[in-house]
Amino acid sequence: MKAEIPDRQIRALYDDDAIRVYQAYNDAIADTALAHGTFVSPPFKLERMTWIKPSFLWMMYRSGWASKDRDQYRVLAIDISHAGFNWALDNSCPSKPPPSMSEQDWDRLKANSPVRIQWDPERDLALQPLPHRAIQIGLGGVTVAHYVNDWIRRITDVTGLAHAIHDLVTNGKTAEARALLPVERPYPEG
Repeated sequence: MKAEIPDRQIRALYDDDAIRVYQAYNDAIADTALAHGTFVSPPFKLERMTWIKPSFLWMMYRSGWASKDRDQYRVLAIDISHAGFNWALDNSCPSKPPPSMSEQDWDRLKANSPVRIQWDPERDLALQPLPHRAIQIGLGGVTVAHYVNDWIRRITDVTGLAHAIHDLVTNGKTAEARALLPVERPYPEG
């Protein structure tokens, strides 16, 4: 019997050194990041919030299998330190206020939390929503500099993998497509 996945659980590819997150970019940002092993400004904008996603299939949904638009043609796998990832979680707040929170309390919470957390429906191979959620982490303010300068261990272009899996799915080869997916397992928080 397969264990039920909790509604909100971080699932990711990780090892003892790092946890993998995904982002989709245009050629200029992707090529520069791959050449330098981190994001370089310009073309990457340090002053903008940047969203990282540990779920490969959620990234495929967001980027349309790396084909949605020219700003998302390249999917990068970014391996970041556990310390950085956990710091982001520890210094986060939800992307939207709880219903009972006053506007003043919400403004105060956002001012003291440079990271936003959002939980969206996880996706299957057909990019249809699943009953459990995948985390997205929005890095803003000083956190972006930490991400770029301190946390990144490796950047890999996985656009070819995205296209290969999509081609298999399109041709009804679901088992073969599933075999190529990164193995994501529950991430130990803290």
